[in-house]
Amino acid sequence: MRVTQSLNQTQFLSALDTLESNLSQTQNQVSSGLSFTSPSQNPIAAGTVNNYDQALAQSMQYTANGNSAQTSLQTEDTALSQLQSQLQSLRSLALEANSGTQTGEDLTAIAAQATQIQNSLLSLANTQDGNGQYIFSGFATQTQPFSLTAAGASYAGDQGQRQIQIAAGQTVAAGDNGDVVFNQIKTGNGAFTVTPNAANTGSTVLGATTVTGSAGYGGGTYSINFTAPNAYQVLDSNNNVVTSGAYTSGQAISFGGAQVTLTGQPATGDSFSVAPSGNQSLFTTVQNLINALQTGTGGPAAVPKLNNAVAAALNNIDQAISQTSTVQAGVGGRLNTITTQQSVATSQQTQLQKSISSLQSLDYASAITSLDSQNTTLSAAMQAYTLTQGLTLFKYI
Repeated sequence: MRVTQSLNQTQFLSALDTLESNLSQTQNQVSSGLSFTSPSQNPIAAGTVNNYDQALAQSMQYTANGNSAQTSLQTEDTALSQLQSQLQSLRSLALEANSGTQTGEDLTAIAAQATQIQNSLLSLANTQDGNGQYIFSGFATQTQPFSLTAAGASYAGDQGQRQIQIAAGQTVAAGDNGDVVFNQIKTGNGAFTVTPNAANTGSTVLGATTVTGSAGYGGGTYSINFTAPNAYQVLDSNNNVVTSGAYTSGQAISFGGAQVTLTGQPATGDSFSVAPSGNQSLFTTVQNLINALQTGTGGPAAVPKLNNAVAAALNNIDQAISQTSTVQAGVGGRLNTITTQQSVATSQQTQLQKSISSLQSLDYASAITSLDSQNTTLSAAMQAYTLTQGLTLFKYI
C-alpha cells in the first residue's frame, strides 16, 4: 500500500475530529452536570431514566391533584365548622324562646336573630373556593346552589360528588353536594317524628322521644289519641289498638319500639301522630321556627302550639348538627387519607430522583481529569500535525 501525503492528512484530520468530538462531549457533560445528554450516548441508561422520569411526572401530578383536593376539603371543613357554630346559636335561641317567660316582643326579637342566622346559613351554603367555584353545588360548580324561598330555600345544584385521583387506583371525593349537607336531614329523632294535631285544644307539649327495645322502631305509623284528659289509646295505621292506659304528664308512652313523652294536660279528642322520619331541608326547619316565633303566643291557648313548634325545631336542629358532624368527619377522614398519600408520594419521588441521579449525574472528578487529558492530547496532536505538514524530502538534500 502506497502511503501518500494526502492519506496522512486524511488520517490526521480524522483523528483530530475524533479527539475534538470526545472533548466536546466531555465539555457538555461538565457544563450540564450530566453523564449523557442524548440517548445515543448511553441507550440502556437513557431508557431506564426515561421510565423513571415518567413515573416521577405521574407521581408529581398525583401530588398536585392531592393539593387541589386538600384545598377544597379544607374550605369545606371551615364552612362546616362555621355552620355548626351557627346551628348551636340557633338552638340556643330556640331554647330561649321555649323558656315560657318570653313576651310577644321578645319572640319577635328572637325571630329577627333567627333570620340573621338564616342569612348566615345561606351564605355558608353558597361558599365559593379561591377559584370562584361553589363548593356545595356538586358538579355544577358555576351555579349558586341555594336561594331563599318562602318555605326555606331551593337547591339549584346537582347530586354529583367530584372525585380526584391522588394515586394509582386511589381517588378521594373533593367535596359534598349541598343536597346531602343541607337537604337530606332526618326529621324528629332520626327514626320517627311526632306531630301534634293542628286541632288540639289541650296544653300537651311534646317532650323526649327515643327508640327502645332490641328490635328498635319498626317504622310503622301510629296515632296517640286521648279518649279522656287522663286516658289514651295508641292506634296503628289500621286503627287497631296497640296499647292504652292512664295518662300521666311526663310519663313515657311506649309502643312499637318507640317511646314518647308528653307533658301538660290534654283535652278529650287531642291526638299526636307518629311516623317514620323523612328528610327535611335545614332551611325549611329554620323558616318554620321563624314563622312560629313571629306568630308569637297569641294568648294562653296558643302557647302549646308555639312550644310544640319550637320542640320540633329543636329536634330537627339536633339532626342538622348530627348530619353536619357526620359530613365533617368524612371530610376529616379524606384529609387524613390525602396527607398519608402525600407522604408516600414524597418518599417515592425522592427515591426516583436518587435513581435518576445515580444513572445520569456526572462524576465531576473523573470528568475533569478526562477533560484535561483530552485537551492535552488534542493540543499535542495539532502540534504534531503542524510539524509534519512542513516536512518534505528537499529538507534532507
